[in-house]
Amino acid sequence: MALHLIVDGYNLLAQTSRISGGASLHSEMAREAFLRDLAAYRQRKSHAITVVFDGWHQGWGTERREYRLGLEVIFSRRGEKADQVIQRLAAEFGSGCAVVSSDREIVDFVRAQGAFVMKAQEFVGKLLERQNSTGLSTHKELDRGEDLRPKRGPEKRGNPRKLPKALRQRSRQLKRF
Repeated sequence: MALHLIVDGYNLLAQTSRISGGASLHSEMAREAFLRDLAAYRQRKSHAITVVFDGWHQGWGTERREYRLGLEVIFSRRGEKADQVIQRLAAEFGSGCAVVSSDREIVDFVRAQGAFVMKAQEFVGKLLERQNSTGLSTHKELDRGEDLRPKRGPEKRGNPRKLPKALRQRSRQLKRF
């Protein structure tokens, strides 16, 4: 099932390595390259995607919405932060959306609305992941030698190799992206 994905634009753009050679985070060139990556992701996954950028310092008097490359792009109005627009959209869609942001205030609000939250660092790998011609992912998880399983004391029972229920559920949700 395709979800509505709401992306904190500058938050995720800062996590991608598109900004180089002295280019500004707020430059048109960096935004366009970022939107092309998101459009490629949308074609692979068929999620409806809304990207919200801050316009509160240099924006227009009203909220501006554009449709480019199959994406809905929203610039917040002058005096309104992108965080407020994302919170408004998350309240509107509820559990039918997923939000990509590392902003703690947004994360807390969106979880309270029942929506799924993905940190920008988690989504960058999925965004840049390429599909080969067979439709299988070319991305492989590398074993870093870290044990993700929690340490169990002698009083614990159950399978020590099995991840806790909350981590298994989050892993299932992340596989949809």
